Amino acid sequence: MRLEDALFNWLQIQIVANARPDDRAATDTRDFFLEILTDDHGVTNLHIHTVDDTMIHLRYDKEGKSKLHMFPREAGEQLLHDINENPKYN
Repeated sequence: MRLEDALFNWLQIQIVANARPDDRAATDTRDFFLEILTDDHGVTNLHIHTVDDTMIHLRYDKEGKSKLHMFPREAGEQLLHDINENPKYN
């Protein structure tokens, strides 16, 4: 899996896990993507740094350097929106 794809997948499920702390599937999936990022890509200290009106900023370390990656806020929050809109998951 490409680094950018793994970061995006982690971001979406991290947002879900934050909003639904009792959702074990969300936390397990978040941990799965974090493992991919750690083991396959050497990412450490990954966290959501800033959320503004249009973008979500991720910060992480890789190869001894601090990195910043940004995703559109709407895309990052889409999975949570889809879950909340589906009565089967509420």
